[in-house]
Amino acid sequence: MGLISKIKESKTRIVSEEEKMTLLFLFALGLMLTSLLFNSPAEIYKGVGIILTSKSNLITDYMALANPGAAFFNAGFISMMSLLLIKRSGAHISGATLAAFFTMTGFAFFGKNLFNSIPITLGTYIYSRLVKARFNTVILSAFYGTGLSPFVSELAFAMGFEPIQGIIVAYISGILIGMVFPLLSSRFLSFHQGYNLYNGGFTAGIIGMFSLGIVRMFGYDISSVDIISTEYNINILIVLIVIFTALLLIGLYQQSWSLREYDKLLKETGRLVTDFTSLYGFGLTLINMAFMGFLATAYVLVTGGSLNGPILGGIFTIVGFSAFGKHPKNTIPIFIGVYLALLLNIYDPNSTSSTLGALFGTTLAPIAGRYGVIPGIITGFMHAGMVTNITYLHGGVNLYNNGFSGGFIAASLAPIFERIEEVINEKKRKV
Repeated sequence: MGLISKIKESKTRIVSEEEKMTLLFLFALGLMLTSLLFNSPAEIYKGVGIILTSKSNLITDYMALANPGAAFFNAGFISMMSLLLIKRSGAHISGATLAAFFTMTGFAFFGKNLFNSIPITLGTYIYSRLVKARFNTVILSAFYGTGLSPFVSELAFAMGFEPIQGIIVAYISGILIGMVFPLLSSRFLSFHQGYNLYNGGFTAGIIGMFSLGIVRMFGYDISSVDIISTEYNINILIVLIVIFTALLLIGLYQQSWSLREYDKLLKETGRLVTDFTSLYGFGLTLINMAFMGFLATAYVLVTGGSLNGPILGGIFTIVGFSAFGKHPKNTIPIFIGVYLALLLNIYDPNSTSSTLGALFGTTLAPIAGRYGVIPGIITGFMHAGMVTNITYLHGGVNLYNNGFSGGFIAASLAPIFERIEEVINEKKRKV
């Protein structure tokens, strides 16, 4: 069934761009106001200062580095700035835009902030001017390029430079990253054939690997860290329940209080590019985002994980990409595969890093959507092995570690599953 036919069949209410912008604005504002439930304005102010002037490579939980109020404020502020860029650039609120927006929100809990995001975004804007393209055509690259924001903070605050010198070196490097990111991102898509939803993560991983290689060549080293909070489970859970319930109710209202066509959405493979807002409408997309938010949160709690900054990053990224490829049917097999691997390997399945591997491992959901449950479980299992060993290549300066790993897994497994499917189909035809 074609895109036009699907749109015609849908009877959902048309949602204007202004209404979509308003919803995202309220979400960002809500995160900023939520900060006051955790800390006083003075504590938040001090905490944000710590966030802006500290290194942020994997895994730096801003709730542990500063305080939860500062982390929520930073996430809300980054969301607000992202929305402002979307509006000023003239970009539309599509599934791809929602995915990038919520990814920005999520990673603002553990790696992204205004200081380290500005130069990369500026670099992408400069690139658009150089190639005489509108900024809204590369704005998603500007957002995903900030997956390398920790590299900016690392150069500015952890390399031993004088303060001004460090900032200059960091910003020049960030601008260069932003300039090359959109060019490389469009080329790398063919490497994994769209089966890795976090294509920006794979691109960031390659750039981060080369950048770290240059730094190490001159005698410097960057390594991952493990700054994690574990004491805010109940409060964070309440916040998530409120957010996902709101998305669900708004989506149901747009859908005239029905799940019409959700069965069709669940049949989509999710392979890039699958925009649920175009195929099934904004209302049903919000419902899927809410369902996936509850599902991701449930996975964390059932497996004994803690709700903290990095885990919020994983959950919100899943929610965003639930407008652009993910749904329960193609993500659950990945969850199962990763968790099976965690039960059998040497790593603690309850640790934050292990839980992140499962949440972000859903970048490979299109493989389960295309080839089925068993290939999906195998893919999740293999991803758990790859992602735990790939951080060294970029030293944690690439926040999208799972997207980097996912690119290699997709490029390796998709052709194998495709060939197996062809052999099975050939045998069926002969019978």
